[in-house]
Amino acid sequence: MTQIENFHERVEARLDGHIARIEMIREDKLNALDPAMFDALIEAAAWLREQKTARVAILSGKGRMFCAGLDFGSFAAMSSDGGQSANSLEARTHGLCNKPQYVGYVWHEVEIPVICAIQGGALGGGLQIALGADIRIAAPDAKIAIAETQWGLVPDMSGCATVRRLVRDDVLRLLTYTAQRLSGTEAQGHGLVTEVNADPLARAAEIAQAIAGRSPSAIRACKALLNTLDDGDAATILQAESDLQQSVMGGPNQVEAVMANLEKRAPVFTD
Repeated sequence: MTQIENFHERVEARLDGHIARIEMIREDKLNALDPAMFDALIEAAAWLREQKTARVAILSGKGRMFCAGLDFGSFAAMSSDGGQSANSLEARTHGLCNKPQYVGYVWHEVEIPVICAIQGGALGGGLQIALGADIRIAAPDAKIAIAETQWGLVPDMSGCATVRRLVRDDVLRLLTYTAQRLSGTEAQGHGLVTEVNADPLARAAEIAQAIAGRSPSAIRACKALLNTLDDGDAATILQAESDLQQSVMGGPNQVEAVMANLEKRAPVFTD
């Protein structure tokens, strides 16, 4: 049975079998980010972590665009009403992150792989959310941009922490300083996008199905291991390899993977 949850009329989450789908549903505003969208995405990520049978997640946006970035009108109105100030960004309210950073970084932190499907475009904060995912599939003509300098800002929603291993330093500086818009195909060439596909959501579903068929214990351990590459030195990474391998080796899912291969049948894993 499919479970469906709605968060602040901004994000819909559902679980189909072992595949979770997180979809921004503010399509009339091109899924632009306002305070309610921030809250909705964070709550959807918390919901995802509670779904123990979920093995992979797809992050998408309904309508013509994945996410157009910040809804400047809503933030300007909030500021004029005495709301969020620039100083409030300094507080670490969500682990390593402040709240806006966590909206993107949480997808990096969740225990299962997250695949982002980008149709139409991912601009500014929308791109930074996409960069929190493990894999990004974009339409060839999608518009991709580190757009913050267009508005006199710096990218500050965790994108700098997640993009650093993807894009060559001088190219990253060029794209950041100029706010240049790239097509999905150009973004793939620079490392911002994993693949291009005319139907990003269908391709994301295809990849998700393949991941869901692997041992969930191994996949979670692999994500934990790969995440150490961001900050760990060689000693930390090598220790993580050993610790995580020890945690899955000989376990029921690992034994089932071996037996299924030997018996040439589909594996049946436990979550």
